[in-house]
Amino acid sequence: MSKVVCFGEVLLRLSAPGKELLLQSHALATHVGGAEANVAVGLAKLGHDASIVSALPSNPLGYACAGELRRHGVDTSGISYRDGRMGLYFLTHGAGHRPAEVLYDRAGSAFASAPPELTSWESALRDAEWLHVSGITPAVSDNGAQAALRAVRAAQAAGVKVSYDCNFRARLWGERTAQAPALLRELCSYATLIFGDDRDIAFMFGFDPANATAEERRRLAAKEAFTAIPSLQWIAYTERTRHAADVQQLIGTLHDRQSIYTTRPYALQGIVDRIGAGDAYAAGILHGLLNDMPPQQTVEFAVAAAVLKHSIPGDFNLVGVADVELLLSEVQMDVRR
Repeated sequence: MSKVVCFGEVLLRLSAPGKELLLQSHALATHVGGAEANVAVGLAKLGHDASIVSALPSNPLGYACAGELRRHGVDTSGISYRDGRMGLYFLTHGAGHRPAEVLYDRAGSAFASAPPELTSWESALRDAEWLHVSGITPAVSDNGAQAALRAVRAAQAAGVKVSYDCNFRARLWGERTAQAPALLRELCSYATLIFGDDRDIAFMFGFDPANATAEERRRLAAKEAFTAIPSLQWIAYTERTRHAADVQQLIGTLHDRQSIYTTRPYALQGIVDRIGAGDAYAAGILHGLLNDMPPQQTVEFAVAAAVLKHSIPGDFNLVGVADVELLLSEVQMDVRR
């Protein structure tokens, strides 16, 4: 198995049941999540040695969240337990033409307040092939930004490849938004693989081609990123078309320095839960690269994994390789007996 280390905040999600508005009834459903934890679980389910480096409160909530990650095969020995509160987010599922909405409650969490030097990266990255980080971590706090930079610098020094998901979250950055482009640009400068489209690249690099079509913007943005980042070998993203909250379409795209690989469109109808679909896609791309799949096969596998995530409640994608291959075989709708 190939080892992937994921660094970021583990969250507890509180969501309204069904398609209700938040607090419409006196109940909330709980799920463990967080972008990097989602990728770790996705990779573990696909057969990889996945570990999470994070900080959780030394209380029953923190221990329960770590236990849930272990239950799905993730190595949690890189989690530090310390004083502080649990990072939360509240989710209202979308319905019809009402979009989903996320409300973060993460300020002052055990992770956000953790000192940047908390993790011994020499130990955490031992035997790792990839480090996965995201632009969410620097948005959480100044400490988070410095910790993320320490992580990618340590990975570079150790010869570990960096997978970076741009994941810009305006609500998290708040009054620190002006710092975001420079910090995210520095983080992605260490990347071998970036998850981000032309909007992410435009935000980080000030890229704005005049009068370009959507397809030209994506191609020119990828060229801009490959030119700016010598270590970069891959750029991956999805294109989502929304007709309603539970009627959408998904396409996956993967760039290398020579070519562009795109999947067929998948119709998404009756969506159960789309949270974590991007992380399922990230895990699928990493799975393909770890297994030396050809680029077209890699992106086809990744988008199929993301499509299946839409059928699973919670943040985690709990499907295995056989489930993804069944979807790719296009005979998956019959009853499996």
